[in-house]
Amino acid sequence: MSAPLSSRLPEFPWDSLAPHKATAAAHPDGIVDLSIGTPVDPVPEAIQQALAAAADSPGYPTVWGTEELRDALSGWVERRLGAKDVTHRHVLPVVGSKELVAWLPTQLGLGPGDKVAFPALAYPTYEIGARLCGADAVAYDDPTTLDPAGLKLLWLNSPSNPTGRVLSGEELTRIVAWARAHDILVVSDECYLELGWETEPVSVLHPDVSGGSFDGLVAVHSLSKRSNLAGYRAAFIAGDPAVLGELLQIRKHGGMMTPAPVQAATVAALADDTHVAEQRARYADRRAALRTALEGHGFRVEHSEASLYLWVTRDEPCWDTVAYLAGLGILVAPGEFYGPAGNRFVRVAFTATDERVAAAVKRLS
Repeated sequence: MSAPLSSRLPEFPWDSLAPHKATAAAHPDGIVDLSIGTPVDPVPEAIQQALAAAADSPGYPTVWGTEELRDALSGWVERRLGAKDVTHRHVLPVVGSKELVAWLPTQLGLGPGDKVAFPALAYPTYEIGARLCGADAVAYDDPTTLDPAGLKLLWLNSPSNPTGRVLSGEELTRIVAWARAHDILVVSDECYLELGWETEPVSVLHPDVSGGSFDGLVAVHSLSKRSNLAGYRAAFIAGDPAVLGELLQIRKHGGMMTPAPVQAATVAALADDTHVAEQRARYADRRAALRTALEGHGFRVEHSEASLYLWVTRDEPCWDTVAYLAGLGILVAPGEFYGPAGNRFVRVAFTATDERVAAAVKRLS
C-alpha cells in the first residue's frame, strides 16, 4: 500500500499557534486575533439579496458559470485590470482561490521531475500545491535567476501575502519576458490588487506588462477581501484561453462547480464599486491605527504598501514576538509560516473589528 497523500504535507501551521492563542484569550479584555486575514465586516446588502434571490436553484450549476457571470468576469477584467479584448474564453470561475492554488499543479498535469516556483516569502499553499502532485517546490528571491530546466509553473504574488510588497510594472514586465523566453507558465496571485495603500498594484494582464497578449499568463482573483465574501468561496482566474480551456475540461470531469447562488452574488459584487471603496476606507483606518501603535511600541514595519497585513519586526526570533504580543492579548502570525526568510518577522492582520483594533492600540500604547 502506498504512503498516504498527507505524508507529503507539513503540519498545518496555524495548529502550532494554539498555546499562544490560549495565552491571548486569557487577557482580561479578551483576545485580539490579528493572526488570520479573515473578513469580519458584513457582506454588502445587495450581494446578500442577489444570493437570496438565487436560492431556489435545484439544478446543477455549470463549471464555466452562467453567461451573466462570464459577462461580469470579463467586463471586470477589462475595466479594473486594463486588459483588452477579454472574452468568455479568457475567464473561469473557481471555488475559492485557495482551492485553485492548491490543486492547479495537479490539474496542469505536473508531477515528479517538474518544478513549481514561488516567492521565498509566500502563502504556504503554493508549496503545498507542488507537494500534492509530487513536483519539486522551489523558492526564489528573483525568479529570473532560477534555472529554467524543468520549471513549468511560476507563481507571482503581488501584492504579497505576507509582506504587502508590490511588484512594479517594470519588474512584472521583465519577469514575464523571461518566463515566455523559457516557455514557463506564469500564474499571478492578485487577490489583494484592490488593496494598495502606498502604491497602485498592476496586474500581469495589463497591456504594459503583457504586451497585449494573454499567452502564458493567468491571473488569480478573489472576492473574499474586496467584498467580504470569504464564506462564499467566490473567485476566478483570467488569462491564456488555451490554459483556461484545458482547466475547464478537467474541472468539468471533477465537478468543481461554483454554487449557482454564489455565481449570482458574484455578478452583483463585480457590478458595484461603492462597497469596495467603503471597505477600503475601513481597512485604511485600521491599518493606520495599528501601524502608529506598533511603531510607537518599538516595532519596525517593512514593505506593507498593500494587502491586509503589516509585516513587522522587533529584530528578534518571530516566536519570541508572538509570545510577547500574546501576553498583551494580541495574537499574530509568526513570519516563519511563510518561509525561513520570515523568521524575525510577524504578520499582523488588520481584519479585526474597529472595537478589537482599538483594544490592540490601547494595549500597545
